[in-house]
Order: sequence, then structure tokens, then C-alpha cells
Amino acid sequence: MLEAFQLSDLGCVRTNNEDYCLIAPELGLYVLADGMGGARAGERASCLAVDTVVEMLRFAPSRDSQALLAAVEEANRRVIEAAHSDFALEGMGTTLVAALEIGDDLCIASVGDSRAYLLDGAGLRLITDDQTWVNEVGRPLGLDEESLRTHPMRHVLTMAIGAGSPLTVNYYAVRLEPGSLALLSSDGLHGVVEASRLEEILRGGRGASLEQCCRFLVDAAKEAGGPDNVTVVLLRKAAG
Repeated sequence: MLEAFQLSDLGCVRTNNEDYCLIAPELGLYVLADGMGGARAGERASCLAVDTVVEMLRFAPSRDSQALLAAVEEANRRVIEAAHSDFALEGMGTTLVAALEIGDDLCIASVGDSRAYLLDGAGLRLITDDQTWVNEVGRPLGLDEESLRTHPMRHVLTMAIGAGSPLTVNYYAVRLEPGSLALLSSDGLHGVVEASRLEEILRGGRGASLEQCCRFLVDAAKEAGGPDNVTVVLLRKAAG
């Protein structure tokens, strides 16, 4: 079992929190979502998606990669169904990143631009690929990073839970070595704090508790302006 901690914050600008996360160590399951939609619809979408994934894994005959992917598909179905049944929720959706501990591996499913990182002896590396216009269209077109940072399409997702079917779920599996640290984050963190700074905070907090490290990360996002909700989940595998 991994040591884990979660923390979510409004940030410095937003008046409501559309992010939602849940850790279920007894299932080896850790889930984070960043909702979107008018009024309170974003909050509803993120909460529904995360709770669905946890529910599906809790009652799955076996907790494996196929169960994880099926849970994400079911989350998509339920968010679409909820939006269709209530006019006030029309157009709601959410990103989702879910990590499931299976043996020595961490299996990760992602939709949208919430991310998973791994910090080990090789450094901090991004595990997931953003399903965004910037990543899937802008970069392949050869646009430089400076142009992409200010491009009017920079916040556009190419895939989201609740956006429709078929759903494309990205899947990854990484080996968790003793002493390694995994980070799940909404773009309220990685959208404003550079990866080098994230690594600096995580390495500097090696002797700190996961709660302290989460607070350091959230504080860094708020020091950078905190324009969005900020949510982080940290997982640590004990050193051998």
C-alpha cells in the first residue's frame, strides 16, 4: 500500500471549486478530476466522474487495467446521462486522471489535461499526454512554445468525460520503485508552475510529510497567481 495525501484549493481567482479528488488506499485507487460547465455543472461532473470510478472499482470482480478502463467509460456514460436529464447541466464535462496500484506498478488512465508525474532516481517526468489542441494540433503543426502559450486555442480540450462517445482514454503503466513519488495534478498547478519548480519542491520536501508537500505545491501555484482551482494528489512508495 502507498502512502497518499490529497489537497484541493480554490486558488486566488475562482469563487467555487470545480476540481474533485478522492483517494481510496484500501483499493489502491487515486482519482482526480477538473470539471467544466456553467453554474455548478463543473462541480457536478467532476464529483460524479470520480465517484463512479471509485464505485466501479470497489465492486469490480478483479481490480486490473481492464476494470480501470471500464470504470472510466462508465463515468463518461453517467456524466452524459446526467447532462441529458437536466437542462441546467447541459454541456458539462470533466478531465479525469486515475491511478490504480497493481503489484509494483501504477496503472494510469487519463482523459483531458489533468496529469500524472513520476519522481524517481531519474528525475521528474511527465507520464500522461494532454488531450488538448496545443498538444495534438499546435505542436505537430510546428508552432513554437512561446506562440502556444498565448494561442487562443491553448485551453481547448480535444477529449473530456461527458463530451460524447466514443471516448479515447489514454493508458499508461509505470513501475514504482521504493522511494519514488507520483503526483496527480489539475492544470491549476502544472499550468502555472514549471516542471523544474515542481521537481525542486518535491525533492526539497523529501523529509517532509506528504501533507506538507501538497501544501508547498498549492502555495507555489497561488504565488504564481492561482488563476484556477488547484488540486494535487501525492503517492509515495516507502523506501526499501
